[in-house]
Amino acid sequence: MGGIEQFIPLILIFAIMYFLLIRPQQKKVKEHQAMVAALRRGDQVVTQGGVIGKVVKVKDDGEIEVEIADGVKVRVIQSTIATVVSKTEPAK
Repeated sequence: MGGIEQFIPLILIFAIMYFLLIRPQQKKVKEHQAMVAALRRGDQVVTQGGVIGKVVKVKDDGEIEVEIADGVKVRVIQSTIATVVSKTEPAK
C-alpha cells in the first residue's frame, strides 16, 4: 500500500493539468478547425499577421485567396486565418 500512496499526488497533478490546460486547448483547436472549414467566398477575415481582407476563392489544397485591396489578391494558408469578422449569407 505504501507504493500506491506515493503516486496519488502525481496522478492528482496530472488530472488537474489535464482539466486546466490540455482539455481547453483541444477545444479551442477544434473550434478553430471548424471555423476554417466553414470559410466561403465573401467572408471578411483577419489573418494571424493582422491582414484584413475578403475571401475571393477557397481552394481544396488548404489555400484561400484573399482580396486585401481593390485588385490586390494574396494566397493564404487556411489555417493562418485568425478570425472571421463577418460571414456572408449562404446562397439559396
